Amino acid sequence: MENNQPIIIKRVKRYASGHHGGAWKIAFADFATAMMAFFLVMWLMTAATPEQKIAIGGYFKDPIGFSDSGTPYTIDLGGTPALAPDKTLNPEEQMQPQPDKVEVDSDQAESVAEQIEKERLELLLQELQNKVEENPQLRKFKDQLLFEITPDGLRIQIMDAENRPMFDVGSARLKPYFEDILLALADTIKAVPNKISISGHTDATPYAGSGDFGNWELSSNRANAARRALVVGSYPQNQVARVVGYASSVLFDKANPTNPVNRRIDIVVLTRKAQQAIEGEQGIEPVKAQELPKAPIDPTALPADQQPMPAHEPRQKLNLFDDKVPDPARP
Repeated sequence: MENNQPIIIKRVKRYASGHHGGAWKIAFADFATAMMAFFLVMWLMTAATPEQKIAIGGYFKDPIGFSDSGTPYTIDLGGTPALAPDKTLNPEEQMQPQPDKVEVDSDQAESVAEQIEKERLELLLQELQNKVEENPQLRKFKDQLLFEITPDGLRIQIMDAENRPMFDVGSARLKPYFEDILLALADTIKAVPNKISISGHTDATPYAGSGDFGNWELSSNRANAARRALVVGSYPQNQVARVVGYASSVLFDKANPTNPVNRRIDIVVLTRKAQQAIEGEQGIEPVKAQELPKAPIDPTALPADQQPMPAHEPRQKLNLFDDKVPDPARP
């Protein structure tokens, strides 16, 4: 059966709508810009120093006087903006004292220098610790080595152990392994320009030897022996600021004065301030001694080297640094 139903096609006509416009985009962009400017101003008010806030206020009060200041920018990240008090038209600004820029810059430079020095010592500390871990010879004495940052600088303490003393008994003769430790340290600490201080320490056991030689002389001789070993290890001799002996006056283990750890050598890589304190570079002029009036010269008197010595002043020759016989009772 044939399908004779007609086919109906419906056509829908579409008409383009009118243009809505982009004015809202411009308004939104202006709003976003205003918000960005607002938050930028808030950030500047938080980050600016009081001097910078005064300078900003001065700019809006008197742009003429501000234009002749040290910087053409309202906030100069490299310095502190200031008004020109001799050319400003604002009498209030003429009366306000200006910050001492030289003093501020000096303080900032000092702070930056101290920060750089601190980072340098921290890097040196890390390098020394790595060297101890990587060197099999030094790793054996890890328990006798102590590194720490102090107000005076990086302190390296090398301590005695019960079965591993650094020196021969009662003398300043270094053990071979202690020489190896000092030679390894010299190669590392000479990489920084800071000077060092070397101090020797003993425990509280009295030196039983005869004569005037005691723990003070022993600790001083041991500190100087450590200095000589560092110099042999190519450490610059002029980089040694001080060599001193403390005997048992500064104990590491105060609870046990005879503990072997109290016998130690301290090497401090000094900060600049600590070095100046040692070398006396604090700007204090020494007091001049008052000159005494010269006695009249007696033409009949004998020369000084032929003058007789009074009976109450016997001639005595004393050398505290002569080699001493090791005391078997004194480590």
